[in-house]
Amino acid sequence: MAKNEMTVAEGKFNLQTMDGDLATAIAEEMDGLGSIPFDRVKIPSGGGLAFEVPSEDEDNPDMVKDLTGVILYHHPINAFWKDKFNGGNEAPDCSSMDGKLGIVRESGECKNCEGCPYNQFADDGSGKQCKNMHRIYFLREGNPIPLLISLPPTSLKFMRDYIGKKIVLKGMRSYDAVTKITLKREKSKDGIDYSRAAFMFVDMLDQNQREAARQMAMDLKARNSEIEVESGDYEESTASDDGFMNVPQGVDAELPFK
Repeated sequence: MAKNEMTVAEGKFNLQTMDGDLATAIAEEMDGLGSIPFDRVKIPSGGGLAFEVPSEDEDNPDMVKDLTGVILYHHPINAFWKDKFNGGNEAPDCSSMDGKLGIVRESGECKNCEGCPYNQFADDGSGKQCKNMHRIYFLREGNPIPLLISLPPTSLKFMRDYIGKKIVLKGMRSYDAVTKITLKREKSKDGIDYSRAAFMFVDMLDQNQREAARQMAMDLKARNSEIEVESGDYEESTASDDGFMNVPQGVDAELPFK
């Protein structure tokens, strides 16, 4: 067994960390190249039920119906473009790394997200101009580099219910548990099909794994400000604007942002 692998019981989750030989190899091979980038998971539009995950062939991503792993760290992010977003690599005109304090790109001005007029739902149900998302750093089995998942607002209630009821109230943190994420097809009040995430508790990591995962989570939290909000967050959270429409009645009042 390589030095960087955790010793796990048969049938248990194989949590791989960046220690030992692997840490040395990364330091040597990535010298001058920067850090290893996170692969981004794409959530489909139109009610699709398979995630798009980058593969070894960049032109042929893997289509997977579920993701099983550990939610190491998660936090809200906001992004606003003055002009309608049409794809590309243009940075947002204003962004927030915590869903509370926005930073205007041109001036560096700080704005309160809660009271910002761009962060309010439109009366016609077309959604907010500011895009509210939630980043998840998701560690799959046997891979020390987490995937980056950006959830649209239509999935946030379900993540909140899972984290609150199945994790926190059970005495755990998100990085203590193995979680399965799947997609469900929903329909808006206007008859538009969209995909939303569903979460299921699978197992608890053993004590050594929980400590290793906690350390990885703390490292990610410390690096949070280094990973700026970019167009990829919006593009990968939904292939169209479906996930950012005015969410179905009864859900918007419970969203964890105002």
